[in-house]
Amino acid sequence: MQRHKAKAGILSAIFMGLGQIYNRQFIKGLMFIAVEAVALIYFISNLGRAFWGMTTLGESPSRLEKVKGIAKMVPGDHSIVILIESLITLLFFVLFLIVWYMNIRDAYKIGAERENGRPSHTFKQSVRYILDYKFAQSFLLLPGMGILFFTIMPIFFMIMLAFTNYAAPNHIPPAKLVDWVGFETFRNLLVLKTWSHTFYGVLTWTIIWAVLSTITTYFGGMLVALLINQKGIRFKGMWRMLLIIPYAIPQMISLLLMRNLFNGQFGPINQYLGFFGLDGLPWLTDPFWAKVTVIVVNMWVGIPVSMLLIMGVLTTIPRDMYEAAEVDGATNYQKFRIVTLPMILFSTAPTLIMQFAGNINNFNAIFLLTGGNPVNGNYQYAGSTDLLVTWLYKLTLDQNKNNMASAIGIILFIIVAGFSLYNYRRTKSFQEEDMIQ
Repeated sequence: MQRHKAKAGILSAIFMGLGQIYNRQFIKGLMFIAVEAVALIYFISNLGRAFWGMTTLGESPSRLEKVKGIAKMVPGDHSIVILIESLITLLFFVLFLIVWYMNIRDAYKIGAERENGRPSHTFKQSVRYILDYKFAQSFLLLPGMGILFFTIMPIFFMIMLAFTNYAAPNHIPPAKLVDWVGFETFRNLLVLKTWSHTFYGVLTWTIIWAVLSTITTYFGGMLVALLINQKGIRFKGMWRMLLIIPYAIPQMISLLLMRNLFNGQFGPINQYLGFFGLDGLPWLTDPFWAKVTVIVVNMWVGIPVSMLLIMGVLTTIPRDMYEAAEVDGATNYQKFRIVTLPMILFSTAPTLIMQFAGNINNFNAIFLLTGGNPVNGNYQYAGSTDLLVTWLYKLTLDQNKNNMASAIGIILFIIVAGFSLYNYRRTKSFQEEDMIQ
């Protein structure tokens, strides 16, 4: 009894490509052998250091030493560079293990075909098979590698930083080493009064901001779309064009313009109020009015987006449904409540959830309009209008509190992902999609 598949699998497990050569697929086998040879050269010199670096994050910091009476800086271990290099090496090692498994599986499969009397594919036939049946997977390999090293790896790196003491002033390499501290950063953020007061205050405002921003822009856009869509409204194209201008202008320009309009006692808005004998308001300097201002300005920027979305939905609602409601004697409000609103919510619920998640992370609206100000003396490196995402930015770039910023980023991801997944799965559009499938 032939045992080609077992022999091919064992040979490929011993060294990549040997099973393919045993199956008389010489070019493929040589390619696998070349891959393992390059991998061995790389891992022999780097894998051990990667495990050492991931465990210790370095052992000797930079230091001054006297050489012939002259003080010189002796470079030491840079903990963050070591962490990044170790993470890259370990990711390559995981990829190598995947390729090694695929090599064994391929050799075993071809060996099984030989036992059934089918000849091994030539290299040309293998290429043709990939182009005809596995083209999509092969084409996605390169962008998949890009996502792995430019998206997933930075996420892993950020998560790891949250479990270190990488923060100014005492643990900034290369002068100082960084150490693993476990969940101490999360404990300080959630329990330690100096940090927890800021965290819960900023988190509360972030949720309030996300809810109000989503509701005002969504229902404001719905109202505008319904008004334009009403019978008897003339020049509908002109109204659409005028109302889309805030969306067409780059958001950065709109927000910076609004910042100048609401700026100070002598800003244009307060000057206009003064013409009518009204006192100007501290739009950007008072905590309450600053929050009102960012919500109002966000409506100016966000309502056109919802308007466009809902106007597109309105065109898909069958006229027959309104005619049937009119036959039953429904009023305009009843037609809106029974026909229009359910159809809009059904089509836009996933987008509404996405808008809420986006508003939690709406960096531009806060940073460009108020910069997180006005200053709050009770907060740690945060202002009265800072969201978690803008506070995270300040902690990272301004204060070098990288471990604390990473912990905030993880908590923020859990909040956004948990809310989005829970609510998306509860939408009727998602449930009916499952029923159709």
